[in-house]
Amino acid sequence: MTTIPDSHRDLLDGQVAVLGTIGASGRPQLSGTWFLNDEGTVKLSLNTARQKVKNLQANPACSVLIFDANSPYKYVELRGDAEITPDDDYAFADKVGAKYGADLRNMDKPGEKRVVVAIHPKRVITWGN
Repeated sequence: MTTIPDSHRDLLDGQVAVLGTIGASGRPQLSGTWFLNDEGTVKLSLNTARQKVKNLQANPACSVLIFDANSPYKYVELRGDAEITPDDDYAFADKVGAKYGADLRNMDKPGEKRVVVAIHPKRVITWGN
């Protein structure tokens, strides 16, 4: 199954997702991250200086877990591959910032870059009602 059932689509409007990537050692790395639901696709704005981006560049396999803040036993997990595209003009970062009331430019050091990471699930796992 690669679509998110209607019963769990509301989670795509949540506040924090946990991104799991595979590090160079072969061990998982988990990071809480902001995200946007872009027409059913979970997308992240990430700084290329971060280890999770380096992990995804080396191995696009990833997992994203989004919990229901009011009922942590309800969640959706997207297991799949990440597609990374440049966000040199911060167009997508500005959309993420608008959701969270932040300017992501202020989180980056001079010379750092942003990318859009789109998660393309190969499997969707849900739990709870």
